[in-house]
Amino acid sequence: MKDISSVRAGERRGAVHKKTLGHYFVWEGDREVVCTISSLLRRQLIYPIADPGSLRPVVVGVKDIREVDPVAVGDNVSFVEADDGTGVITEVAPRRTKLSRRAAGAKPIEQVLVANADQVIPMFSAAKPKPKWAMLDRYLVSAEAAGLDAVVSITKLDLADRDALEEEMELYRDIGYRVVLSSTVSGEGVAEMADLLRGKSSVFVGKSGVGKTSLLNAVQPGLGLRVQETGGKTGKGKHTTTNLAMFALDGGGSIVDTPGMREFGLWNVKGAGADTDRTGAKRASTTEGGRPSDLAAFFPEMAAYVGTCQFRADCSHTHEPGCAIKAAVESGAVTQQRYTSFQKMRG
Repeated sequence: MKDISSVRAGERRGAVHKKTLGHYFVWEGDREVVCTISSLLRRQLIYPIADPGSLRPVVVGVKDIREVDPVAVGDNVSFVEADDGTGVITEVAPRRTKLSRRAAGAKPIEQVLVANADQVIPMFSAAKPKPKWAMLDRYLVSAEAAGLDAVVSITKLDLADRDALEEEMELYRDIGYRVVLSSTVSGEGVAEMADLLRGKSSVFVGKSGVGKTSLLNAVQPGLGLRVQETGGKTGKGKHTTTNLAMFALDGGGSIVDTPGMREFGLWNVKGAGADTDRTGAKRASTTEGGRPSDLAAFFPEMAAYVGTCQFRADCSHTHEPGCAIKAAVESGAVTQQRYTSFQKMRG
């Protein structure tokens, strides 16, 4: 991705606020331009490695970019506008942040869900459906790997066993996560959520039926319904991330919903499932930006122990003697529940 702080003649700049299959909706000021993307964005040109003065800058090869879509909601882009008012995206600016998952299929391919967000909000209901804490841990690891803040949102508080829920949430508060408990019936937590969203770009993750629409309607009248109408479904009734949109908040900031994802494969995290791809090549040991990629490093309560085990970087934290994380579980510094989530993610 290139720096597009300066725009070439004929190019314009804007931000992608919505995408559907093959189309990208770009805001330029107060107008929307419907765009496609240049074929060059789907390929990476390979130039010879040599003294710049000794070779002409000719392309010697082309390789496909290993990602589902080179343009994501939230991207700042350059585009060329046609006479009919449509556009073609030619460049994508470097991203401040990106929330990704591993795309479905055998080949390891990155799917960037949202670019340039500030925080991730995993949402679960206190009951109907019953929350699955292992899934919450997966969302939190994804946020940590992306360098994004995370806020845990639990809805339908009026249906909960309050004492049991508070005990469960204390675990996450002790780790350092902010937790918002809300009920659109009683109004509890609605103002707190509105305050957390104000002025920030937020990404909601979670399954359908957890009360997201009601909560967003309570935060801003009609917002939840607009989000619900945009969330795409396939003919089989399954939600898809093909249709994604960013919605502006009246008090500043924006939200993006990733509707009803049933799977959330971790991307570029060593130790999350197999450590090699199907070709046998080892995955990178760090994420983009140089952050450590050891799965345990993205559990905040385990991070301090990474690298202190007897076998240091070679420790899987599952069966080796002298493992600092296993010792922390035995001492109670790391809970068995979170360690079990870690083991499940390792596969």
